[in-house]
Amino acid sequence: MRQFDLAPLYRSTVGFDRLFSALDQFVSADAAPTYPPYNIERTGENAYRITVAVAGFTDSDLAIEVKENALTLKGERKSDAAKPVEFLHQGIAARAFERRFQLADYVQVTGATLENGLLHIDLVREIPEAKKPRQIQIASGSATAAPVIEGSVQQAA
Repeated sequence: MRQFDLAPLYRSTVGFDRLFSALDQFVSADAAPTYPPYNIERTGENAYRITVAVAGFTDSDLAIEVKENALTLKGERKSDAAKPVEFLHQGIAARAFERRFQLADYVQVTGATLENGLLHIDLVREIPEAKKPRQIQIASGSATAAPVIEGSVQQAA
């Protein structure tokens, strides 16, 4: 895949660091980690769920962190030194991992559950009222009434 040099853009722009970092990540998608496997599904109009296969991990082995529109999932199995195990064959991966997901603006994590070796992370997009589209009333040109200002008047005592 081609490599793009974004250095000239860094010199002439301010505040687009996240955009350029995202472009760098998409260009280098070949080096993206594949463990652990995961699904991303839409469960509603503004609801999502990330399901990660974490067989062999307990809830104390996993950590979920959200920071600056990035969801980070870390897993590291704590070894039980009191009871060493000798494997004849080990097919269930138990290696430490770190998986990152970029979250869009206004996406919040609402909860996480671990069941049957699958970690479910529920997300919801909550757009503030000020950012939602709204209808603007169109006044007819024939009504030339003066604008009305509503409020209350307090008298000085």
